Amino acid sequence: MKNYTKILALLVVSIVSLHAKAQQDPQFTQYFDNALFVNPAYAGSTGMLSATSIHREQWVGFEGRPSSTTLSLHSPLSYESVGIGLTAVRDVIGPLSQTMFYGDFSYSLKLTKKSKLAFGLKAGLNLINSETSSLSTTQAGDVNLANNMRNRVNPNLGFGMYYNSPRFFAGISTPKLIEQSIDGTTSNKEKRHYFAIIGAVLPVSKDWKIRPTSQVKATIGAPISIDMSVTGIYSEKIWIGSMYRLNAAFGVFAQYQINPQFRIGVASDFSTTKIRKYNYGTFEVLLSYDFRYNRQGIRSPRYF
Repeated sequence: MKNYTKILALLVVSIVSLHAKAQQDPQFTQYFDNALFVNPAYAGSTGMLSATSIHREQWVGFEGRPSSTTLSLHSPLSYESVGIGLTAVRDVIGPLSQTMFYGDFSYSLKLTKKSKLAFGLKAGLNLINSETSSLSTTQAGDVNLANNMRNRVNPNLGFGMYYNSPRFFAGISTPKLIEQSIDGTTSNKEKRHYFAIIGAVLPVSKDWKIRPTSQVKATIGAPISIDMSVTGIYSEKIWIGSMYRLNAAFGVFAQYQINPQFRIGVASDFSTTKIRKYNYGTFEVLLSYDFRYNRQGIRSPRYF
């Protein structure tokens, strides 16, 4: 319990110390299954080679809507204190598209027999393209939108910390430390984002477990984004839950553990803002596969 208190205090201090330009990194309803995207310290934490992919179509029916796809692979090395991973992201919104490739490295300290604290580094690049000349504008001949951008390369670095035990997890991270220019000017930059995540798995009966989780995302100049979710896990096979994003959206999701290695999931969320009138909602599909080996200490299925 003392460890839990210290982790909670660290999360609160880290987020409250931030001052609340726009959020740029994609967000997901099933954020709890996409930890490596934002936190490199998660690499290797499952104890096996794990692969996860999520595709998200946001605000379906709205022209120029965001569309995001992530793929992550990670595994511990034979020296189990070290984990490595790869993440790839394709994010499109209107005329702007980003393709990100990152390598992840983590080193874990064993705090107790069943708990670890990991430190992680992320390094990679972001390829940015824009088709601003195709936009319809109120001012004809806007020179700021006349030229398209092709494959602008922005290298970057990230850092994270991640604590986990069989029933509890928490992490803080910033996946892009360097505020690179998006278009070569000083006015449009990749803003530094800060993430915090926390959750637990609580047995309530022989067949049921409850998993509450929360994620906080913050960046300078934008409102803090807070996601909260509760998942009911039945017989280690069926996962059903709901999610609420503060002042932004609510959603539901369901996942099915086909076997101890393979899980599929779907999710949908709906905006609580005025944009709700102009779209049919947001939808996600998840695929997750664990290359499980017969080793002691491997959780199957895993909860995070």
